[in-house]
Parts: sequence; C-alpha cells; structure tokens
Amino acid sequence: MGKNIQIYDSTLRDGAQAEGISFSVEDKLKIVKALDELGVSYIEAGNPGSNPKDLEFFDRIREFDFKNAKLTAFGSTRRRNIKVEDDANVKSLLLANSPVVAIFGKSWDFHVTDIINTTLEENLNMIKDTIAFFKEKGKEVVFDAEHFFDGYKANPKYAMKSLQTAVEGGADSIVLCDTNGGCMPNEIYDITKEVSTRFQTSVGIHCHNDGGMAVANSIMAVLAGADQVQGTYIGFGERCGNANISTVIGNLQIKKGYSCIKEENLELITSVARKVAEIANVSLDDKEPYVGRAAFTHKGGMHIDGVTKASKSFEHINPEIVGNERRFLMSEVAGRSTILKKIQKVAPDIQKDSPETKLIMERLKQLEHEGYQFEGAESTFELIIRKNLGKYKPFFKLENFKIIGEKPNSNGELSAYAMVKVNVDDKIKMTAAEGDGPVNALDKALRQALEIFYPELKEVYLKDYKVRVLDTKEATAAKVRVLISSTDGIDEWTTVGVSTDIIDASLIALIDSIEVKLLRELEKKIKAYM
Repeated sequence: MGKNIQIYDSTLRDGAQAEGISFSVEDKLKIVKALDELGVSYIEAGNPGSNPKDLEFFDRIREFDFKNAKLTAFGSTRRRNIKVEDDANVKSLLLANSPVVAIFGKSWDFHVTDIINTTLEENLNMIKDTIAFFKEKGKEVVFDAEHFFDGYKANPKYAMKSLQTAVEGGADSIVLCDTNGGCMPNEIYDITKEVSTRFQTSVGIHCHNDGGMAVANSIMAVLAGADQVQGTYIGFGERCGNANISTVIGNLQIKKGYSCIKEENLELITSVARKVAEIANVSLDDKEPYVGRAAFTHKGGMHIDGVTKASKSFEHINPEIVGNERRFLMSEVAGRSTILKKIQKVAPDIQKDSPETKLIMERLKQLEHEGYQFEGAESTFELIIRKNLGKYKPFFKLENFKIIGEKPNSNGELSAYAMVKVNVDDKIKMTAAEGDGPVNALDKALRQALEIFYPELKEVYLKDYKVRVLDTKEATAAKVRVLISSTDGIDEWTTVGVSTDIIDASLIALIDSIEVKLLRELEKKIKAYM
C-alpha cells in the first residue's frame, strides 16, 4: 500500500447540520461503532458546548473501547478580547475528555473584519492562544482554517499567516477548508501544493459540495500533498453536503493505491453506508458510487452479456471489493439469458429454449406494456415466475376490505381507517386499524391480521412508497404504478402494483411484499431441515 491518508469523519457534527438530520444520542453511539469498525482515523462527534445532547454523548462515549479511531470534540477559538481560560466554549471542550480537539478559526480577512468584527491581529491571537491552551492540556489539536481557499484568493498573505500562527501554537495538523464549496479542482491542487510545500505539519482538506466537486477536490488535495481528508460518510451536510467519505476511500485506496483503512475492511464500505443511512433515516441514493444499489446494476442486454463474459467490460471494479453486489435488472431489454438466470433460481432445470422461458418472457413484455416496471421490483418478478411455473401457493387470501377516509383535522393531518378480512388455511381473521392515510391504514390492518398466523411479519415495515401516474391524458381514469419497498431490518425488497385505482395498485404491491417475506422465511426453514 502507498502513503497513509488519515480519514477524518464528521458525520456526527458537520453531517448533523444537514436539513432533515437529527441524531439522538443512541444514533450517534451506533454510528461511532460502525465507523470505528470500518477503521477511520478520526470521528468528530460534535460540539459539547453547543447543546446538552452532545454533552450527554461525550459522557456516555467514555465507556466505548475504540479499536481504530480517535474521538474528536469540535469547537471554535476563544472569543475576541477574552482570556482563553475564561471562554465558556473552550471550557466545555475540556469536559468532552476527548484525546483530540478540533478548533476552527478564521483565515479569510473579510470574515475577521465583517463577520466576527475583530482586528486581523486579534484573530491571530485567538488562534494561537486557543491551540496553545489545548496543547498544554495534552490534547492532539486539529486546526480547521475556515474559508481558507476563499481567504487565500482574497489575501494570500493573511491566509497563510493564519496557518503559520496555528503551527506556532502547536497544531498537529492544519486543515484547509473550502467552506463555501465553490472551488475548482485546479485551484484546490495549486493552493494545497503551496501549503504542503511550505509547512512540514500534517495538512488536511475539508470540502463542501456546492459546486459538485467535493470528492474531486479532496482527491486533488491529496495528490498535492494533503495527508488527511475530512468529510461525512455518505456525503450529507449543510446545503449541498460534504465530501462523501465512502467515495473518497474507494477512489484513493482502490484507484490511487493510498492506504485509508485496513485492506480487509474495504468490503465494509457498503454495509456501513447503508447502516449510517438507516440510522440517519435517509434513503441512500441508489446511484451513489461504490455503495449504491445501482452502482453495479445493469439493464441493457448488451451490457449484461458483456459483464457476464468479462466484468471489466462494463464495471470499473469488482463490486465484492467494497461489499456491494452486481445486479441484472428485469425488463424487456434485459435479454433472454438474464431472465433465464432468474428463472433457474426457482427451477434449475429450465433452459434457454424451454417453452416456459418463452412464456415468461412474453408475460414480462405484456406486463411492462401494461405499465409494470420490474427493474426496481425484482421481488414481484420472482413471484410472477413462480406463478407461471406452477410453483406458487398463496400464504393467505384477502377476502374483503373496507377503507373509511377522514378529512384533515385542525392540524392538517389526514387519517383513515381500514378493516380487513383474511383467510389462512380456512381460518378467518378480521382486524381494523387507523393510519396516516388509506394505504398506511390498510397496511397496518393487514399485518395485524396476519401476524397471528405469521409472527415473523412483526419485524417487517414499509421503508418507501412511490406512486407514478402513467398516462396523465386519461385524467382520473389514468393508470398508476405503485412501488413499495419493505425491510425486516436485514434484507430489503421492492414490489410493484399497477391499476387505475391507487388503492388497488397499492394493495397488489403490499400483498406481494408480504408474500415475498413469507416465501423467504419458508425457504430458510426448508434449507435448515436439509
């Protein structure tokens, strides 16, 4: 492996500033565990002076046994015209009891004079005093030069002076921040090269993604001499987000030969990304490089044929390196060989020229013509294969259902009630449930009725629900396609339903979702007995 690059993860601090993100203390503890197992060098976990939640986190994290990462507390330099030992923020950082402290300070003269309203000289004193204070306390100190690149372009002498002052104060590393996220890769390279040439101290890079360049800029900084990369694990952060650490690791370690984490931990990149997304309650972008579900997904018949013969024909790396998997999508353009592989998972004896293969391909084309889309709902396609091969027996029958909707209340909330009657092996069960809208109510009622017969359904919940109108010119008679993504906390699957009635389309997808779970559980039991 080549030069070691320190991966500095700020998911719990900078990432928490993203719109819609709110970590509980338990969330933060889980993410720390995942990142430490992955092997990042630093975990910046928050600002203990900003809120009681972060103080509680730092108190509880003391019991955690770190294997790889160094816990880092984040805060600012002392305030203007105050002694460092009297500054409340500085004192709160000591309460965190972390081995590393990250201090941010101003390196853009405009910010010094117009934003924090102090003199250029006092700002330098604030930087030096604060860093020296923590060094005297035995801390490793990371100095984040906020707005460094904008500052350098406006006043290079002062920006460099802020770094020199940090080094004189004892900073262990100086981090160049593209805080506004507007720099281009060539600018990042040239300026980072100047800094890394001038200073012997460790140099870091901290990029935001406002120009869509955060990962590229981070890579260019490393090529220019930086040995620390800051970012958030799946890229979320304020505004357009931060450099995506999962992508950075993939590019630096796999493509450029740098050492970011242990080689054997590369296969954890994808699972950690999905875990962080789940904990943060966000959907991981399917098209996320390296870790997304579509990162190694192929639909076109020519692409599929090429990958089957030689994966490098349409893949830049083997997906197994990062713990991801190759997927071939089911569609009318997928090709017979792709569909055959899906069929053979159910019936290994079926061949390419078997009449069953032709029958299923015709059925696939017919359903796609009707509006079905299987590239995102392969679980439904598996059920279609079983039904056409006579290898499908429903686990239950929905005898009837009724939905009662209500207008929004004074708070604008829409509720609905659903009543269902199910038949499982001639045993009838009726239940009712209230939900946030008719589909949610129907989902709850159906599961409540079936959980008596199939307790494993208690661990299943809907993760995503999408509706698309297929032929808008038909107005209220238009067909709708409903995609439902479900999970049991371990596996995730998607099913699809199409109808001119949104409730009917939702019900088709919902029933398939339940059937898929029950079918998988049955297969597990059969394998256990074999």
